[in-house]
Amino acid sequence: MPKQVLTPKNLMFQPRPTYPYSPGTKGAGLIYTAGQVAWNEKGELVGIGDVRAQTRQVLSNIRSILAEGGATMDDVLKCNVYLADIRYFQQMNEEFAKAFPNNPPARTTVQAPMAEPEMLVEIEAIAAVE
Repeated sequence: MPKQVLTPKNLMFQPRPTYPYSPGTKGAGLIYTAGQVAWNEKGELVGIGDVRAQTRQVLSNIRSILAEGGATMDDVLKCNVYLADIRYFQQMNEEFAKAFPNNPPARTTVQAPMAEPEMLVEIEAIAAVE
């Protein structure tokens, strides 16, 4: 199966600055999302200073990419979570649990520098798809 690029309409904005990446790709029965940050459909960062709001937006972006590829959050096998400050772990974790209430995916969470100083969380996902 050839690679299919996944770009949901709500993520068709041009990030600031322009980065050479696709929001998601699909192939060989898997969907890979790029690391998603809290950009909304206008390319604006949601929830400045609020890791909960940013986590919700990030997960919404992931949900959109998965839907574009024919999957749901229930199909997610693995997530990598990057936090600007590990002290945000509990707040992010509570929002993450709402997105994956049953049988959550495998996950790694680490502290890492973000591409822009206002970004607090970035998440990437891998999902299985028929």
